[in-house]
Amino acid sequence: MSPLKKVALFLGDVLLLYAALAATLFIRYGAGELSASFAVHVIPFSAIFIAWAFIFYLSDLYHLKSFSNPATLARNLSLAIAIATGFSVVFFYLFSGFFELTPKTNLLIFAAAFFAFDYGWRLGLFHVFTSGAAGVIVVGNSPRIAEIGKCLDTYPHTGYRIAAVFSDAAALDFDTLTRTIREKQAALLVVQSNLSEKSRVLHLTYRALPLGIAVINFADFYEMIFEKAPLEDLGEQWFIENVSTRRPFYDRAKRLLDVVLGTILAIILSPFMLIALLLIRFTSRGPVIFPQERVGKNGKLFTLYKFRTMRHNAGETSWEFWTEAHDSRITPIGKFLRFTHMDEFPQLWNIIRGDISFTGPRPEREELATKYQKFPYYEMRHVVKPGLTGWAQINYQPSASLEEAYEKLKYDLYYVKNRSLFLDLLIIIKTIRHLFVSFTA
Repeated sequence: MSPLKKVALFLGDVLLLYAALAATLFIRYGAGELSASFAVHVIPFSAIFIAWAFIFYLSDLYHLKSFSNPATLARNLSLAIAIATGFSVVFFYLFSGFFELTPKTNLLIFAAAFFAFDYGWRLGLFHVFTSGAAGVIVVGNSPRIAEIGKCLDTYPHTGYRIAAVFSDAAALDFDTLTRTIREKQAALLVVQSNLSEKSRVLHLTYRALPLGIAVINFADFYEMIFEKAPLEDLGEQWFIENVSTRRPFYDRAKRLLDVVLGTILAIILSPFMLIALLLIRFTSRGPVIFPQERVGKNGKLFTLYKFRTMRHNAGETSWEFWTEAHDSRITPIGKFLRFTHMDEFPQLWNIIRGDISFTGPRPEREELATKYQKFPYYEMRHVVKPGLTGWAQINYQPSASLEEAYEKLKYDLYYVKNRSLFLDLLIIIKTIRHLFVSFTA
């Protein structure tokens, strides 16, 4: 879903939150008291609306796949509203003295009203997105074209539809392209990356511009749909044009946030780290901290620190196997530490030192990184500092094979190209959601 559509969806939700509040007060107190009661409720409810929007985001209600059919939308929306309502009850209980409100009945009416409003709003909006889908003409023969077509068929509310595909670019002439644009009412021309640099295709693209059609590189269109990079369709020119190795303001701001937040979290979590240290010390033999060499920015090696979760000398340093979910080498305390992610707490020291950041591609062991060198453009993930969590971690499952590691590389390179403080914030928020889901699953 394009950023503009997400903004439209979000703004609609905000307006409907206040509309649902007004409807609730009208039902409870009538038209005569509506103005006075709204003035009393608007400030405290505005406070919880921030939480509601946050919960909606964590629930993926602003994501492309949140809507595949009306039943799925109803289920996802009702679950998010139930969680948000529960939070609101706790909020008003804790701050009842400050706001002088305990609107239990109002909250139930409000939740029902908002569900009705928002469900109708989203159904209508997705219908508009679907019926007004822009026709797309693709020039190229990439296997990823079929992947995009399948996605657009499954989620037509993306706002795009494949109108025509010219797999043989050499046979395409301007008259055919012009006729197809007009007959299919196409609004977007997508040109495969390796073709856009060829003079003939470039000239055809140039001549099509006065027809009112937008032109986009296939790699950029693929990114827009899947939020990952199409490795097979990239070239060195793509990296030269899109991947800046130095972003001074961003790098300095991110480093400052790493140091400040890393120090604060280290202080807050120190009691839990002490408990973990004692549990490991008294329940198994071996060192408490497990140091491991990892590959960092620019391919430089550094030592990553974690709490030991496996039996001492049980192969935790082995790189031949990915750790499995029920690995017999993991100690009982280690299972708990991994489940709660407490084994990662010592990496706060790596963040403060500057070895890693809070966000970025996860640093790999040197042996695995050597294996992954067979992947195209793998070395480009080392353009940026590795992270405690990353775009690949929140969008894809933990890799347990070369195929899965290859897929995660697509997300890593998307992050390298599009990295920003805003994207870093999204990663942290989504990571919190993943942790919450894993705890409640």
